[in-house]
Amino acid sequence: MKDISANTSSSGNPLGYAPVLGLIGKFAIPSIISMLVAAAYNITDQIFIGRLVGMLGNGATSVAFPVVTFTTAFAQLIGVGTAANFNINMGAKREKEAKHFVGTGITLMPTVGLLIFCIVFVLKKQILLLCGATENVLPLAMTYLGITAIGLPFQLFTTASSSLIRADGSPTYSMICNVTGAILNVFLDWLFMFVFGWGIQGAATATVIGQIVSFLLCAIYYFKFRTFQITRRMLGIKWYYAKRIAKLGTSNFINHTIMMLVNIVLNNSLKIYGAMSIYGSDIPLAVSGIIAKLNSVLSAFSIGLAQGCQPILGFNMGAKNYSRVKETYKKAVSIAIGISVLAFILFQCFPRQITGIFGSGDELYGDELYFEFAEKYLKIYMFMVCVFGIQPVTINYFTGTGNVRQGIILSLSRQGFFLIPLLLILPQFLGLTGVLYAGPIADFMACLLSLTMITLNFKKLDSGREVADK
Repeated sequence: MKDISANTSSSGNPLGYAPVLGLIGKFAIPSIISMLVAAAYNITDQIFIGRLVGMLGNGATSVAFPVVTFTTAFAQLIGVGTAANFNINMGAKREKEAKHFVGTGITLMPTVGLLIFCIVFVLKKQILLLCGATENVLPLAMTYLGITAIGLPFQLFTTASSSLIRADGSPTYSMICNVTGAILNVFLDWLFMFVFGWGIQGAATATVIGQIVSFLLCAIYYFKFRTFQITRRMLGIKWYYAKRIAKLGTSNFINHTIMMLVNIVLNNSLKIYGAMSIYGSDIPLAVSGIIAKLNSVLSAFSIGLAQGCQPILGFNMGAKNYSRVKETYKKAVSIAIGISVLAFILFQCFPRQITGIFGSGDELYGDELYFEFAEKYLKIYMFMVCVFGIQPVTINYFTGTGNVRQGIILSLSRQGFFLIPLLLILPQFLGLTGVLYAGPIADFMACLLSLTMITLNFKKLDSGREVADK
């Protein structure tokens, strides 16, 4: 194929000519750390709550977790959509358009965050019951969500801003914003729960304070935006640009929304079929929360890697440098597979040690029954974790290159097309075990679809055809 982008390397932007692996490291490592830190908020709470409050405390965070995922979905919609449009327009030398996208995106962040807070705060009991809260878990969950709801607008702003700050060429600052809040959260968890004895209220309060600090650091950055100065005139919701932001952020939004729906269906399936087993409803619900947090760590690696590649993909697609677009994807997927294989080995070899970090059973069920189910859950449900990283990298590839339809289809695949139907069908024949086997089957099917779609896309790039949505 003839290189149609020879002028890219002379553009002066390192995204167009610097070694791809080095660029991935520059953007992805801070992105991964930021995602890990974001996951650390919930993991830290889970560990402290599991050890000091007990198994029912783990259940409480489990049923509250879909709210966090829901908020993250909107953060991805705004943040990824804004960052992708910003990079594509800068790569195509359309700075005026890029400014409109940035101004609209920054305005959307607090607006949507406050709206989510109002909905969750007013309807928290109904939301928790929908998410599978049992009679024993509900009081603790009400307390936890009632406090953490205050931090939702700050969480959304920080998560969305992280994508835009990275796109502006400051991945390290984006990382610092998240790390600072997370470190503070860990310290305050210890202070509020161990020293002050505040219980689950202390964990929730620590989370909110950490989120506020991260928010303030992100807000400060916009006063020193690198690419151009952000002025008051740029701010405001311009609906044409808001629609374009939503378009490129939709695949990530759908992916996290479906994750929320899966979490709700999973919690309720475990509650119903757990009650028919020797484990009862509370053990499966508590263990589900632990596995969700472990999954968030793995997602931090794969999604952080994918988001770190987005500036490289967007700029080079805008500059029609297709060879670098393909190279970036291939190297990112290779790294993602390596991380996923390592996770597979750890989950299969050390399931009890890993789940034991988050506490143990209670007086009613005992430790052995609790750990028996925890080990079974981790080893079966996460069996296909070795290919987990392929789908998120591919989703962000399509988003970063402007291929919205493909990104949406792929976002719907693992969770919506495969996992939810499997969670509804398999337990009818296999009971509680059917819930567990739904995970690896869905992972395998999503991997096949991802590889098929990227192969077809690469064939279009090889022919020199424009592949981005109009």
